[in-house]
Amino acid sequence: MSEFIPHPLPDGVTEIGGKRYMADAKGSLVPVELIKPQVMLEDETVRKVLGFALALSEQISRFKGHTVADLGEFDALLSQEYDLRKGGPKGNRSYKTHDGLYEIEVRVQDQVEFGPELQIAKALVDECLNEWAEDARPEIRAIVTRAFNTDKEGKINRSEIFMLLRLEISDERWQQAMKAVRDAMRVTGSKSYIRFWKKEGPEARRESITIDMANA
Repeated sequence: MSEFIPHPLPDGVTEIGGKRYMADAKGSLVPVELIKPQVMLEDETVRKVLGFALALSEQISRFKGHTVADLGEFDALLSQEYDLRKGGPKGNRSYKTHDGLYEIEVRVQDQVEFGPELQIAKALVDECLNEWAEDARPEIRAIVTRAFNTDKEGKINRSEIFMLLRLEISDERWQQAMKAVRDAMRVTGSKSYIRFWKKEGPEARRESITIDMANA
């Protein structure tokens, strides 16, 4: 960490009439001499760590920008010089070194929202479950319950909705319900994810190069 230059953070001290104060969580100014030593130590530690975190965040942001630019320039050159295009129609693509030991992977994920047709689908699915009663497999009931329950932000559980579409059920109303689910889908945008991989040798398994602290 000592090799990394932190982002300078203010020490939080305000001087008024020659006396030093620090604001508390409510914004009130408290004389520094009245603040407990352990609280001051915690404040200093957090500011120190956050200084490194902010600098690293800025560096990663710049790195991502350079990566997108470099890959974009390569794609443009490939198109101009060789009339070739990397990846498929959705924009997913990968780039590898000649020896195959290093790889950059770009994945484009559609951002999907659901329209009012989803409520029609729910009504049809409920009809199916009510009629099937005891014959309905409990795992199907569980998937349906999770699919149409909203999360704490009021959003539909998309992954469970997609699970419904993979179920092979021949009931005509179920098929109509799944058609309503598909009709309800609205692609509102897309988001790109960049991942980096390495291998120790041709026969080795590829390993992710982690730059996400949550997975470090």
